Amino acid sequence: MPGSNVREAYDSCGIVCRDVKFKSKPMRAVVQRVSRAKVTVDGWTTGEIGMGLLVLLGVGHEDTEADVNYLAEKIAGLRIFEDEDGKMNRSVVDTGGSVLAVSQFTLYGDVRRGKRPSFDAAAPPEQARRLYELFVRHIQASGLRCETGRFQAMMQVELANEGPVTILLDSRKEF
Repeated sequence: MPGSNVREAYDSCGIVCRDVKFKSKPMRAVVQRVSRAKVTVDGWTTGEIGMGLLVLLGVGHEDTEADVNYLAEKIAGLRIFEDEDGKMNRSVVDTGGSVLAVSQFTLYGDVRRGKRPSFDAAAPPEQARRLYELFVRHIQASGLRCETGRFQAMMQVELANEGPVTILLDSRKEF
């Protein structure tokens, strides 16, 4: 079952063993509250926002549309903007802000062995592009303006982090 931590495995004799736990990686997002953010590729601006959220989105091998739905809804409703009393009680939707979504497979960089990151847990480009574009459509469907970077391009990301406020999210609530 896609996205499940329980799968079938085979012992050395080829007998099916059930309920073997495999560590799957959730879809990951780094969410930053910004007063402005911009992405450029080869000197051209591909996406730019004023007040809102910069979302760096990492897609893993086992991620599904359910992971996209969860993160898009969570991010659109994330109450990290201050209300009139100075409390973080307002979402980007409440404030009329925008989202700049940038695909970033390097969120799956694993350096537990050595010093050069392994990106084996990142989804292949076709799957990552499909889920990233679905994420953008979900954000737009929530009524937000959503700008983007360019998938698989070398990008320069500029931002002014307000607060600073940076939130780490994942679709399986591991952190």
